[in-house]
Amino acid sequence: MITALDAKVLDANSAALGVGVDRLMDRAGAAVAELLQARYHGRRFGIFCGHGNNGGDGFAAALHLAGEQVTVYLFDDPSHIRSPAAAAYFAALKCPARYFGKDLPDCEVLVDAALGTGLTGSLRTPYDQYVAFANAFTGPVVSVDVPTGLGCTQQVRPTVTVTMHDLKEGMNGTNCGEIVVADIGIPPEAAACTGPGDFLRYPVPAPDSHKGANGSLLVIGGGPYFGAPAMAALAALRTGTDLVVIAAPEVCCREIAAVSPVFIIDPLSGDSLCPDHVSRLLELSEEADAVLIGPGLGRDDQTAAAVRQFVNVCRRPLVIDADGLNALGKQFASRLDQTVLTPHAGEYRRLGGTERDPAAVRQLAARLGCTVILKGREDLISDGTRCRRNGTGTPAMTGAGTGDVLAGIIGGLLAKGMTAFDAACLGAYVSGLAGELATERYSYGMIATDVIAEIGTVLRENLPRPEH
Repeated sequence: MITALDAKVLDANSAALGVGVDRLMDRAGAAVAELLQARYHGRRFGIFCGHGNNGGDGFAAALHLAGEQVTVYLFDDPSHIRSPAAAAYFAALKCPARYFGKDLPDCEVLVDAALGTGLTGSLRTPYDQYVAFANAFTGPVVSVDVPTGLGCTQQVRPTVTVTMHDLKEGMNGTNCGEIVVADIGIPPEAAACTGPGDFLRYPVPAPDSHKGANGSLLVIGGGPYFGAPAMAALAALRTGTDLVVIAAPEVCCREIAAVSPVFIIDPLSGDSLCPDHVSRLLELSEEADAVLIGPGLGRDDQTAAAVRQFVNVCRRPLVIDADGLNALGKQFASRLDQTVLTPHAGEYRRLGGTERDPAAVRQLAARLGCTVILKGREDLISDGTRCRRNGTGTPAMTGAGTGDVLAGIIGGLLAKGMTAFDAACLGAYVSGLAGELATERYSYGMIATDVIAEIGTVLRENLPRPEH
């Protein structure tokens, strides 16, 4: 079962793989037409089409019903059809097109292609009137993908629903009648691999956003090393997180602060993280939306003990990276399902991972109760149930710090409100794309800070432009 957003992600990823909306619409229409001809051949079909892709599926079905008695009913002028693919199918129609509310519908089978997924609340006119008409209709009612109004206070109650690719969230036999799942040719890679559709999950700031509304991340790191927490923090900020606080041993705070004037530093006494710092870290975490722990901490025994104590008590979504992972060991079990672990091959084995394959990563994630992203030439990402692959990136991204950049991106996305699995998938995709751009510029001399510099370019090319 998938959500309305999942369906949009699949459509966008399919288009990137060469299977565009027009082809998917054609196959959806063919699937609907096949069912209609098999069950209701010779009857008069009335196909009620809205102005989005759901209506486009209805137009395509009308085209595939050549030889049948078909009338298409619109809810507004055809110039309001939003989808170019739907507009093209409407322009190709050979059957009559009339208007609901102006022309008295004359049909024996009602095909419902008015509104698609993702609706809530009350339907506006004329769709509320259409739902009342459809539910009073005495013949068979066939809904396309989902019944119009699913999730709203009013909805069409169909005889059968032909849904595309998979069940949609909220569908059941009570509200959809008989459910027929149609394979419309979405490439398996559209779901199995990250892609440009994943940007649809990015929490785009609202026009009236204010300081702090788009996420606050706490980065716990440093001690022996200062570059790692600084790069992670910069990556989170470049990903669109509003605020980043870095909690680090005071021995390296001056160096971290010198990297960027936008950092907020909270010094911890001494040269390395220790259990005495845990209470302060928990206070800071309560003021953050998410926490990243690990970059540059080192492997001191007291540091490892502090990491374990903090992770066992922290109530915020977590990214655990680098030396944070080394502190956990094989006995770790997450208290929070919104936790992301970012191991490379060696750290993966120390956590109890075995083979480098989706089944093994899924098994480890299920045992640990969190999301695991096994880094490599092809990243493997699993939450214990789902597993996806990320193929972005280049062999030039093997230098020091690129893992800190990835962890910072994921931490930033978590702070902005994404789920652990979605943040890991999009974070890996963004990091790899930024690395590809940096490699184009610097070849094998590319370094981690070059990746950070390209994150903004990746966002600019894949997200809506900021509103003024």
